[in-house]
Amino acid sequence: MNEDYKQTYHEKYAREKQHGVKFFPDIIFKDMLVSFGIFVLLVGLAIFVGVANEPPADPSDSAYIPRPEWYFLFLFEMLKYFPGQIEWIGTAIIPGAAVVALFLLPFFDKNRSRHWSKRKFAIGFMSLAVLSMVVLTIMAVATTPPQEEVALASTLSEQITLGQDVYSVQCVECHGAEGEGGEIIGVEGLEGVVLDPINHSDIMYTYTDDTLYNIVEYGQPALGMPPLGLAYGGELSRGDITALVNFMRYTWDDRAELPAEAVAASAIPELKPGEVPSYEVHIATLSKRYCVSCHRPNKENNNYLMQSYEEIMTSGDNAPNLIAGDLGSNLIRMLHREEIEAGGPMPPTKELKPEYIEIWERWVMGGMPNTAAEAAAVSTTTTESAPTAPAASQTP
Repeated sequence: MNEDYKQTYHEKYAREKQHGVKFFPDIIFKDMLVSFGIFVLLVGLAIFVGVANEPPADPSDSAYIPRPEWYFLFLFEMLKYFPGQIEWIGTAIIPGAAVVALFLLPFFDKNRSRHWSKRKFAIGFMSLAVLSMVVLTIMAVATTPPQEEVALASTLSEQITLGQDVYSVQCVECHGAEGEGGEIIGVEGLEGVVLDPINHSDIMYTYTDDTLYNIVEYGQPALGMPPLGLAYGGELSRGDITALVNFMRYTWDDRAELPAEAVAASAIPELKPGEVPSYEVHIATLSKRYCVSCHRPNKENNNYLMQSYEEIMTSGDNAPNLIAGDLGSNLIRMLHREEIEAGGPMPPTKELKPEYIEIWERWVMGGMPNTAAEAAAVSTTTTESAPTAPAASQTP
């Protein structure tokens, strides 16, 4: 920089300084306005956009697709071009060189002019860098597979309802539909074992939520209970186990008040006179609570699955186990505790309540409608009288 330019610069600087803006209060005031504007923007985003409601972090959940925040996606995408043993180039060398270059910028960029038209190289290089980041970000978003949606239980009532579903599938087989315990029937390795109730104050008063959580996650192998947590070979995520513990606590601990919403959500609807039950409203709830724990894949159940309408109607080694209009069908007879070729009394450990058996019978006599609309269409013309007694026998 020659002396003439220095002199001109200093004179211009002195003139600008005379007409400049004071740091206090002018600059401080502007900074406060900008900060307040950003604060309002963030509050607005939190209220009207919100944050994606995701389940708790679970390292054992292999179905989760990990992705960084959007402003790091370009680095994430760049790793595809540096696979395996050269990954360190994309993760350390290139980002590190970029940071070092920014620190050294004052030393190698000595252009005296600040006008953009006279800084074409700097503007062009930075534009190329920003464009590359944008393109890599778009590519990362476009190539990211969709994350499997997980039903989240955000409220206590939703947690309890989810926990009941988890209990119905994972626990009923051994502990009973109401946590009543008793003799285990049909579970390999535990046949004939008698379990104490878990719906008792001896358990609910003395076991903390953490204790219940750990028992479910780690299991009690010495007592025959396998681990149910994903990290230990089970099927339950951390969120599932938390929901299960909440269900146990609020259902069986008389010191906890069960929310009215949870009571309504878990209740099995009562039948009105002349009403025909539907799978959608009545049977799905009953089968989930009392049947699915055993009648699902990889269980000893004569291949009779009950997780959907189609499975109830068509699956099983002795299919059909239900025939419309026939109270001598296999399942109805087994609900009445008969021992037949298709199987023994169902549920194995405890008789189903009479009102629940009636729901099954009225569903069969009503033609076994799938949806509530189908059931409503026949409710005024079918099942006006009580169902007849089961037939004496049927060939499975």
